Amino acid sequence: MTKDMTDNTIVSQKNTVLRRGKLSFLLRSSEPNVFITTHDQPENTVDHRRSNASSLSPVLSSTSSPVHFMSPINQMPSPYTKSPWILPFINGDDGNIQNTGLIGSLIREEGHIYSLASSGDLLYTGSDSKNIRVWKNFMEFSGFKSSSGLVKTIVVSGDRIFTGHQDGKIRVWKYLDKKKKAYKRVGNLPTTKDYIKSSLNPNNYIEVRRRRNVPWIKHYDAVACMSLDEERGLLYSGSWDKSFKVWRLSDSKCLESVHAHEDAINSFVVGFDGLVFTGSADGTVKVWRRELVGKTMKHLMIHTLLDQDSAVTSLVINAAEATVYAGSSDGLVNFWEREKQTLSHGGVLRGHKLAVLCLAAAGNLLLSGSADKSICVWRRDGGGIHTCLSVLNGHTGPVKCLAVQEPVEDDDQNNQDWIVYSGSLDNSVKLWRVSEQPLICNC
Repeated sequence: MTKDMTDNTIVSQKNTVLRRGKLSFLLRSSEPNVFITTHDQPENTVDHRRSNASSLSPVLSSTSSPVHFMSPINQMPSPYTKSPWILPFINGDDGNIQNTGLIGSLIREEGHIYSLASSGDLLYTGSDSKNIRVWKNFMEFSGFKSSSGLVKTIVVSGDRIFTGHQDGKIRVWKYLDKKKKAYKRVGNLPTTKDYIKSSLNPNNYIEVRRRRNVPWIKHYDAVACMSLDEERGLLYSGSWDKSFKVWRLSDSKCLESVHAHEDAINSFVVGFDGLVFTGSADGTVKVWRRELVGKTMKHLMIHTLLDQDSAVTSLVINAAEATVYAGSSDGLVNFWEREKQTLSHGGVLRGHKLAVLCLAAAGNLLLSGSADKSICVWRRDGGGIHTCLSVLNGHTGPVKCLAVQEPVEDDDQNNQDWIVYSGSLDNSVKLWRVSEQPLICNC
């Protein structure tokens, strides 16, 4: 009897180890642990960064930030102590900031940086400290703190800030006090009134786990992503509970809940032509369209773009070019382009050795942040060709999130510059200047 129990225990432990090998499991349990067993990538290595959709070889820009520009970690006596930006401006021979490179760094003791949002001249940062910090002109402008749940995603809509948390809650904030520069919490999604009303009706409950039922209007696991459809006045939230929900901005009402995947939803983006896209730890990218079904509007899945073993970790849209990009745990970025009435697979961008954790689009540029601590800057040259213009090195931990600010004015309209923020599990936020036509080192 004892031997049988021991054998069963060993088998159970082996199965557990195998399951822990999947990124989807690790994402659901403890994100930082996904990366601690991986091998470090040699700095400034770019020979592996190429797109199989491009015949051009990638080039490392001379202005890609090398490791020696990395800011030292400052020891703060308190997480509430103001932390100045370190500004190691990278100057050219003429004294001007070069067109691609590191501008500044900010390191705090508040833990890993999980989310960023840029709105005008303000930057919002979320971390596992439950604090949301607001920055302006390299200074701490304001901040606010949630009662629980690390901040996994932030979106800004007008004067409202929506934050999605590890505890499954979506909190709503407003900038209400100009003198004190104070933000105040003004509600939740769902609203308390709607949640109580829904919970009173047994028909509003769904089974989420064995012997556990919850009202359908509330996420019961981490809110990993949110996306705005400003034109239709909608906010979408995707969760590790495998569902996405649709919220009406005008009255904060939950219009719909869709069980979309067989594992955690890691990314959700509002696309083009009335389409929205979801990416999941189950390895799929799905396409949805909101259509009239009977008397109500519902989201119907119309296509599966990708179905693979590796978890899909991030999605981004280039709306102008009607292109969808999907990063995954195998270090690849797949992309699809609109052709007539369909989306066709355009190719794969091979720029990272470890998982791609975040993506951002800026004009003709795509930026991919990875667990290998680097950010690849890709330029779309047309015809499905993408060239790796530069590799931004400087983080000492996985790059978890990216945000793009309004473009920098430039006399040369063919040389667009962008301000890019990157957040990392090394507890830092870095500010980069990125050009669509970076200077190339011919030496």
